[in-house]
Amino acid sequence: MFELLRSHTLTTCLGEVAYTTNAPQGGAPPLFFWHGLGGGSSAYEWSAVYPAFAAEYPVFALDLPGWGASAHGDQPYTLAAYVDHLGECLDQLAPEPAVVVASSLTAAFAAQAAIAQPQHFRALILVCPTGLSDFGQDYRQSLIAQVARQPYLDLAFYRLAVANPLGVQSFMTNQQFARPARISPEMVATYTQVAQAAGAEVAALAFVRGDLCCDLSHSLPHLRVPTYMVWGEQAKLPPLSVGQRLAQLNPDAIRAFDVIPDVGLTPQLECPAVMISVLDRYLGQI
Repeated sequence: MFELLRSHTLTTCLGEVAYTTNAPQGGAPPLFFWHGLGGGSSAYEWSAVYPAFAAEYPVFALDLPGWGASAHGDQPYTLAAYVDHLGECLDQLAPEPAVVVASSLTAAFAAQAAIAQPQHFRALILVCPTGLSDFGQDYRQSLIAQVARQPYLDLAFYRLAVANPLGVQSFMTNQQFARPARISPEMVATYTQVAQAAGAEVAALAFVRGDLCCDLSHSLPHLRVPTYMVWGEQAKLPPLSVGQRLAQLNPDAIRAFDVIPDVGLTPQLECPAVMISVLDRYLGQI
């Protein structure tokens, strides 16, 4: 199935975007995968999952602007810009409403895009969705966010704490994975390479500063697109308790809420076979 997938680029308002896709076929709805945000994030996060669907679905796995192999423009990266960007990609690449799979903060972008432009969405599958300031907990007041807002100190923080193998390994161990033994050298090397790319600090620091935060609890009740939520039982940011509260805000739209035991923030990277099974079940319902 891997031979079905090819790399392409798309011109968007935020610059050239890199994505991987197969030869789109008629019948099944397009299936889009968007990664979460953090030092070294890219579509690699879904690389052990989306090939499993390439034989049956038109698959698109994209790097957000400022991340992965997409353009790293020296420009403001904002919540509104990313929300509009998702809609722009769907408008250009999908001839019909798509199933969008997204994680973490990008899942919050996807939810807001689905509220604003529901015509582009067949369904949402959200993994640990968070605005990082949900239920009034303002991430921008955290120590890390305040450090990242200090000139010169922000770049030092990024280079010393994020864009190196030790920083990547530390984040994966303490925040991303439930079991550090599942972290492979390939994962650390890939995240490090992406984090060290020229200009990667611009979007990453916008994220760390809190420029992209929102309170998802305010927008989620307005969602009308069928939505499925997945949570890692051991996720820390955000924890399972936040996910349960978010799901209760809109039981009409949120059709399922599944907890994957013994995994953290990125079950798609930590236990891809389990994630594939969950997605396959949701797609059967859609």
